[in-house]
Amino acid sequence: MINIRVLKVLILLSIVLIFVPFSSEAKVLPKFLFDKALQESKDGDFVQAEKDWTNYLNDNPNDAAALSNRGNIRLTLGDPQGAIKDHNKAIEISPEDLDPYLNRGIAEEALKLWEDASNDYRYILKKNPKDVSALYNLGNVMGSMDNWIEAKKLFSQAASSNNAIAMARSSEALAIYQLGDYELAEKKIRILIRKYPLFADARAALSALLWRKGFIGEAESNWAAAAGLDIRYREKNWLLNIRRWPPIPSNDLISFLALENR
Repeated sequence: MINIRVLKVLILLSIVLIFVPFSSEAKVLPKFLFDKALQESKDGDFVQAEKDWTNYLNDNPNDAAALSNRGNIRLTLGDPQGAIKDHNKAIEISPEDLDPYLNRGIAEEALKLWEDASNDYRYILKKNPKDVSALYNLGNVMGSMDNWIEAKKLFSQAASSNNAIAMARSSEALAIYQLGDYELAEKKIRILIRKYPLFADARAALSALLWRKGFIGEAESNWAAAAGLDIRYREKNWLLNIRRWPPIPSNDLISFLALENR
């Protein structure tokens, strides 16, 4: 599945990371309220989910799963500080569970607390070096700290996993692009497009790279596909701060679009 919404959660997009408890604590009455809040979270009914998690936690204040899930919802509703507070308490109650560390890292990224987020992701990777989400998110953090060599390494590790998402492979290619190896970047992007022809991120990346190399016609062809799939790639702020492309590919795509619009 090519789900750009996954990125929204790793670079602050809209998916909720559900923390399913390993203990029986969530079975404490009223279990139906826990299940209701969980389903609302999955369905995207975030306002009602936050209310139901809060109601559940009033009677079950030490349920780490409920705290972490409410933290995710609070982040989605634009309250990263509240999210971090919930994840802190979940970690205090159940320090062996890794999901709250990942979720806290995402909230810290929302506040541009790069070092704090890095520490959370590195803690996860110390426990599970193959955790794809932690690898990918840490790659985004390293990119935000302008360390594209380390970002590329992390994206490559995430992309080589059996559980790799298409966005990890695209981010790897973009990091390679940023580092100046245009031939390798193009090769990886084209392989990705062959596998996922309707993947807007890869189409937009190829448009930028082809413009840089002077192949305007093919750039326009790929951009027509990308623009039809996701219009947000026209917006530099979204590219740099939400999707978090590297600066060179971002500038190339914006320059290409400026030429197209003349």
